Amino acid sequence: MQAAAVILERPGTLRIDSVMLKAIEPRDVVVDVDWSGVSAGTERLLWSGQMPAFPGMGYPLVPGYEAVGRVVDRGSDATLPVGTCVFVPGSKSFMHVKSLFGAAASRLIVDERRCVVLNEAASETATLLALAATAHHVAPLGSAQPQLIVGHGALGRLLARLVVLSGAPPPVVWERDPRRREGAVGYTVVDPAQDERRDYSFVCDVSGSLDIVNVLVQRLAPGGEIVLAGFYDRPVSFDFAPAFMRELRLRVAAQWQPSDLSAVAAAVASGRLSLDGIISHVVSASSASDAYSKAFEDVACLKMCLDWRTMQ
Repeated sequence: MQAAAVILERPGTLRIDSVMLKAIEPRDVVVDVDWSGVSAGTERLLWSGQMPAFPGMGYPLVPGYEAVGRVVDRGSDATLPVGTCVFVPGSKSFMHVKSLFGAAASRLIVDERRCVVLNEAASETATLLALAATAHHVAPLGSAQPQLIVGHGALGRLLARLVVLSGAPPPVVWERDPRRREGAVGYTVVDPAQDERRDYSFVCDVSGSLDIVNVLVQRLAPGGEIVLAGFYDRPVSFDFAPAFMRELRLRVAAQWQPSDLSAVAAAVASGRLSLDGIISHVVSASSASDAYSKAFEDVACLKMCLDWRTMQ
């Protein structure tokens, strides 16, 4: 079995090519992909060559962990019916190329237990479930919620929407670029220079700025917490004395867990969490090279999505 896939040959070099798929195992399903998302964080680092040496890292590779499609075949022990619409958070489908994280392809083979069943009317917005799960992992519903979010990209917007959904006071979101201050739903987006508050107890950075800790320490209440939820390709450092004076608590939010994905999928299915208004560009997968460049270089591109339906 074969599929068309995005292949990063090496940093900055990408092509669409045919790849061989592994054999189907008993609990696997075969998914024909309709849409896959482009991550402006992790995939940007793969594109630039700055991704740290995670397990499975290497070139050539198939990137991506945000795919939506339909089951077209299944292994002997799989139970998902053919035709089921699913979200796939990546796969290790491919022979002869690495999968990190292996969702940017026209067809995937994946253990059905990793799939999230979607409504039949699911659209490209469902590719955002992994990003929403990342936001949920920062502050699960029912726990303390951020008062300040730094960055109004796709992740910052989803995190802000989850804070509003939780019933906590609406967060303030910092965004320096005026082009990204639009689109707030139930919360406020401001230029950091316009915010004079200095008593935040819970702040989350999704910007990936390397000097953000020093900036945010000045805005914390005593004992305040900063959560780093962006991706930082170089060492993050901060001045000790101001952090000492405020008894800074610093936390890193790692990869989402299955419970996060289940929670946001349920919130979307019930209509409590909207994913609308975040995907700004949908491009045919045949134009993937241009699409990846735009996703990483054009600030007007909030979230890029590839349409694979013409590649099947």
